[in-house]
Amino acid sequence: MPELKLAKLPPRQPIKIKIEVSPDLNKSLEAYAEAYREAYGETEEVDELIPYMLEAFLTSDRVFTKARKDTTEE
Repeated sequence: MPELKLAKLPPRQPIKIKIEVSPDLNKSLEAYAEAYREAYGETEEVDELIPYMLEAFLTSDRVFTKARKDTTEE
């Protein structure tokens, strides 16, 4: 079968991950949620923000991005 321009869609089913954080990190996450509310005028719970924060962190880590790209090309 010829390759389509659209690649096969990735899995889209969310994966639930449970974590525990230190009290200091929790305070920082709550402060970030407050800063988000002040910046955008919308309240988002910390657990709703965390996946997007992690995604932003991972995509901004150039060493990780390069290493991941190098691994997938092999």
